[in-house]
Amino acid sequence: MTRHEIREEIMKGLFQANFYEKGEMDEQFANYFEDVGPFSEEDTVYIEEKSQDLLMHIDEIDAEIDRISEGWKTSRMAKVDLTILRIAVYEIKYEGLPAGVAINEAVELAKDFGSDTSSSFVNGILAKVAKEA
Repeated sequence: MTRHEIREEIMKGLFQANFYEKGEMDEQFANYFEDVGPFSEEDTVYIEEKSQDLLMHIDEIDAEIDRISEGWKTSRMAKVDLTILRIAVYEIKYEGLPAGVAINEAVELAKDFGSDTSSSFVNGILAKVAKEA
């Protein structure tokens, strides 16, 4: 799988987990991957490690998104947009992925899975994150 395809699978799993309490997200995320696999051993390890680390930092990531997104708290955001933002902020802040790469990937996911305005919304929020990174 390409990194884009892996990111897409992580996004789908996190999206599904959004509909549960934060304490249940780990379990629901794992359930998603039981249903959609199988992936190669290497891809499975990468997806699991990245997902678990992202979930460990989700409160900090959400706080960062809330701080930057003036007038749009995470509780009011579309779940698809929020999931995409979480992944991109994680990649920028915790993985050290260049902001331009993370933003490009997030915008592509927003075009594929979000509404007509998702890509511009995601781009605008992430541009502010990048400015501070």
